[in-house]
Amino acid sequence: MQAGQSLISELEDAIQSGSKDKRVDSLRRITDLFVADADRLNDQQIEVFDDVLCHLIKRIEGKALEELSRRLAPINQAPSDVVRRLARHDDIAVAAPILTQSTRLTDSDLIEIANTKPQGHLLAISGRSQIGAPVTDVLLHRGDRDVFHKLAGNSGASFSENGFATLVKHSERDEQLAEKVGLRLDVPLRLFRELLLRATEAVRSRLMALAGPDSREQIQRVLAAIAEDAQHEAGFQNQHDYAAAQAHVLAMRATGELDEAAIFEFAKTGHYADLVAALALVCGSPLPLVERLLQNGTREAILVPCKAAGLQWPTVRMVMTCRSISGSSEHDLDSARTDYFKLSQTNAQRVLRFWQVRQTAANGASAPVVASPSLAAGLKGIP
Repeated sequence: MQAGQSLISELEDAIQSGSKDKRVDSLRRITDLFVADADRLNDQQIEVFDDVLCHLIKRIEGKALEELSRRLAPINQAPSDVVRRLARHDDIAVAAPILTQSTRLTDSDLIEIANTKPQGHLLAISGRSQIGAPVTDVLLHRGDRDVFHKLAGNSGASFSENGFATLVKHSERDEQLAEKVGLRLDVPLRLFRELLLRATEAVRSRLMALAGPDSREQIQRVLAAIAEDAQHEAGFQNQHDYAAAQAHVLAMRATGELDEAAIFEFAKTGHYADLVAALALVCGSPLPLVERLLQNGTREAILVPCKAAGLQWPTVRMVMTCRSISGSSEHDLDSARTDYFKLSQTNAQRVLRFWQVRQTAANGASAPVVASPSLAAGLKGIP
């Protein structure tokens, strides 16, 4: 091992000299030797370089370590002990190249680092070309929003069932994350359906625009299944006994829990009977009238009781999403929003009373009649 003895002699000389510049120069020269011959070295020779570099980097800091990390990161035969030391370095500038690129790190290494180091280290790991599910589980448990987005957009990251469930849950309040998760081809169908069910129309539209042909077809199939289930649910709810829902919301009102946040949650989670009962109670209209309005399928039929109840637009939008209103493109939702802000609460209450009278006069008609396709026109002539 003449080469090994030569390296060790140079190492001892560099360390004993006490010169920082000499140590850095030795580090570069030894690294040059390794990089030049890395693909021809055997395991024993790599161990020599590993031992030499490990001793040397104990006395070196800053830019020299960053340079070493960048040079060793893409080499598959890089000295393993040196790689592990650099990966655990507190300075993310030193650790990041190794964490992102080095194949020398095992899942056990990555899990230990992800469990103990700050967010910069987790973000670097999230950018690896291949990441196993045990590692992503830890990253999702400890990571921040940037880590979630990095992982969701990384096609080489694998996820467990729980990992995907965590991504989908966080997507509920993060449209950009929902888009990244929705474009993945490996999301379990059950969770993909849940993602689309809770996604806004804007997210659904962007997913359709960004997806490839196969993904777009899958999205269309899932959305069709969601619409079919919604229609089936609507048919079931027409026969539903609302007594339990009414008792529930009355109890909530008695304890001060029946507020707009509760209505938003009913719509978001698809608790339709509770939604109808709560909306009827808040807007002061008979439950059958509100139930039929929500089944009507037109946006005016939903906007009026919501305005009468004094709901804010985000809640109204969630109710519209819950009922899968037709014509709910972003443009249509903007138009609905404009109509909603134009409509006063007083006029909405008047329209509800008018529709109630018409329904009573019709003696059990299948649905209240919206006076006109235009909400503004429908308000004309209402006393």
